Amino acid sequence: MSQFHTFDHDQQVASLKRLAFTALEQWDGDFVRLDLIKYRENAVFCATRRDGQRSALRVHRDGYHSEEALRSELQWMEALAADGIHVPQIIRTRHGEHLARVHSDELGESRYIDMLGWLNGTSIGSAEHGLAVQTDVAGLFFDTGAVAARIHQSSARWEQPNAFSRHAWDEEGLIGQRPFWGPYWELDLLQPAQRALLQATRQAARADLRRYGRNLDNFGMIHADLVPENLLLEQARLHLIDFDDAGFGWHMFELATALYFCLDDPRYTEIEAALLGGYHSVKPLTAADRATLPLFLALRGMTYLGWIHTRREIRTAEELAPMLIGRACHLAQAYLDQR
Repeated sequence: MSQFHTFDHDQQVASLKRLAFTALEQWDGDFVRLDLIKYRENAVFCATRRDGQRSALRVHRDGYHSEEALRSELQWMEALAADGIHVPQIIRTRHGEHLARVHSDELGESRYIDMLGWLNGTSIGSAEHGLAVQTDVAGLFFDTGAVAARIHQSSARWEQPNAFSRHAWDEEGLIGQRPFWGPYWELDLLQPAQRALLQATRQAARADLRRYGRNLDNFGMIHADLVPENLLLEQARLHLIDFDDAGFGWHMFELATALYFCLDDPRYTEIEAALLGGYHSVKPLTAADRATLPLFLALRGMTYLGWIHTRREIRTAEELAPMLIGRACHLAQAYLDQR
């Protein structure tokens, strides 16, 4: 049986680092250092070779994605890179595999691990602290919108491998009985009135999603996490990282996600116009597309409550809970009011 859930945060990090050191044997290179970069759900380490070359080693959390789903994520990233989109390089194991499965006797379980090329650049912001950029926010979000459109176009052209498997941010995944990130209406932090508001929003959203419909022009593979934390700026070049939540979904859900953690920024109107303008410059948006933005902002807000509900052990979930609940309810009410 796995002992991992009984460890405190520091013990978890230490055990994952030992597992990661063992996993490095699966890749070519003389590795001399392993430093934790991020531990929220997956653990991401910077693996440094003796010659100074760095890579990002991801130790995936247990039980979230299957091996097939993880391999599909990496295959899609390779396809996007081949189309000229700036994503991390997939560094295959010495046996040519996309990822490795490594057992830990200490934990009594195995974890999937992959290695990505290191990207230079600085994150443009975070969920906790908002945008970190002070200048040319319009240019930055115009570029973000354009990249999102290129991702969607690339995915529509791509012939997926036969074994390709990813989750879906579709009607069932967003507002069904078992949403992908969990039943947000069951979150125990909600007040009765808030819970009733979210249930009313689910019902309205079901009708509006069916009216909007699904087709190759508005639905397909999306990154699904284009938040500031996952946008790296290197001089004038925009890199995209963290495809862990990538799956099938509406293109406008992608844009709503990119806007979600900018809602409180005083430049929000400018940011929204730039993002939609950048997207439209590559892949034209219809009036029907634009009209769904309040809907998808509300849905994005509710998914984050599901994330809290199913990840209460994660520090970030606990810290962000009050803000995410307030914002989700505000967006839900705004959506219902504009209907």
